[in-house]
This record gives sequence, C-alpha cells and structure tokens, in this order.
Amino acid sequence: MSTALAHLQVFLAAPRKGFQQTLPPTEEIFHGKCIIGSGTFCLNRTSILMLLVAAVLATLLIVASARPRLIPTGLQSIAESIYAFIRRDVVIGVMGPEGERYAPYLTSLFLFAFLASLCEVIPGIQFPITSRMAMPAVLALLSWGIYNYAGIRAKGLGGYLKGIAFPPGVRPKAIYVLVTPIEVVAALFLRPLTLAIRLFANFFAGHLLLVVAFVGSAYLIGSAVTAPFFVLTLVGGVVGIALEIFIAAVQAYVFALLTAAYVRLASAEEH
Repeated sequence: MSTALAHLQVFLAAPRKGFQQTLPPTEEIFHGKCIIGSGTFCLNRTSILMLLVAAVLATLLIVASARPRLIPTGLQSIAESIYAFIRRDVVIGVMGPEGERYAPYLTSLFLFAFLASLCEVIPGIQFPITSRMAMPAVLALLSWGIYNYAGIRAKGLGGYLKGIAFPPGVRPKAIYVLVTPIEVVAALFLRPLTLAIRLFANFFAGHLLLVVAFVGSAYLIGSAVTAPFFVLTLVGGVVGIALEIFIAAVQAYVFALLTAAYVRLASAEEH
C-alpha cells in the first residue's frame, strides 16, 4: 500500500507537459477568437451560436405555424403545448387575462433562453451562450424595456415615475427619504441586473464544472495509477449534463416568470 501511495505521489508531482500543451489558455474557455471579421466587427463562436439559435428557433416556429391544423400534430403540437404552458402558468397566472398581449414575447423569451443555454450539452457545440454576460444582459434590457413600456402605457410617464418614487401606503411620509432612492434604484436598475446575473452565473459556473469534470477524466485516464478515478469524474460529468438540461429549463422559466411579475408590478393600479 505504501509503495502504491508513493507511486501516486510521484505521478501527481511529475510535470505533464504533453497534456498541458493540448489545452488552450484558460480564458479561451469563454473567449473565442474571431472567426469572421475583426476588431469591432468580429463574429466569434458566441456570436455565431447566438445567430444560429435565433435562426433555428425562428425556423421551427415558422414551420410549426405554417400549416395549422385543428388537431395539432408533430411540431405544431409541441409549439402549442409550450405556448399554452407559458400562457397558463406565467401570463394568466401572474398578470391575469390583461397580460395576454405579452404571451408571444414571454414564450419567445423562454424558448430563446432555453435553447441558448442548452447549447452547453449539444455535442460539437458544448458552450452555453448565456455563460457570456452580454447575452443575458441583452435579454434583461429587452424585458426592462417591456415592463417600463407597460407601466407608462398604464399610468402615463408622470404617474409611472411617481408610483416608483413614492409608493403608496408609506407612513410616516418622512420615510420617503429612505424609500424613494431604494425603490428607484430597484425598479430601474436592479431588476434588469438581477435578471441578467442570475442567468449568466448559473451557466458560467455550470460550464466550468463540466470542463473540470471532462478534462479531469482525460487527465486521469492517462495513467494506470489514476485510471480508476476516471470513472468518478466521468459519472460526475454525465450527472452534470443532466443537471444542466434541468437548470436550462428552470432558468428560462424563471426569467420569463420574473419578467411577467415586473410587468404586473409596473402596470398594476395603486390602491
């Protein structure tokens, strides 16, 4: 036993130049090089995947609705089931019947966020677009524009800003000195920021964990001494893939749900 332990210590202490030379620099896990163009007009892996996801999603939805049938089948059935789910649980459940106009946006938001995150587990791609902050930030800004529009539409610009800065029911009124800056910052800045960070952080961390699991598996299988541990990291990676699929669905749902909640808060009448 002591001999095996000594061999293991020597093996772990020894430099692995060959293995290290096969790995890209750490930052390239998230920052790809320009594939098309250069400088400001640069399309890297993330940009191309974003356009690809948008094109695939648009194509699927167009095909699903091109020849609608009374009794839906195939792609139409899947699309209508997803729309009905978002409409029932997110739109009607949070905003009520008056929120129907936002159902197409919330469904598109859910599907795009889900597919963009699902790229993490697609063989040959294996990179979640949402692990780069720019993509969640764009989605959050779209939602920010939607719920501010809803509030201004319902109350007018002055009434909407007054409702944010001076929420009703605060007693004594002197507390507005503390409440007003908190409410303004929360409504206009923190809501989109928390939307973006929640989506980004989940897939940034998830991508790192999967990289560690599978790179660790390749490292451990390279020697008879460490090969038995390869099974542990490989199983961990497979479990991580299943978890990433689940998290992709949950985070896309939460993103749509919170957007609906913010639209409801912005447009609700004061009592």
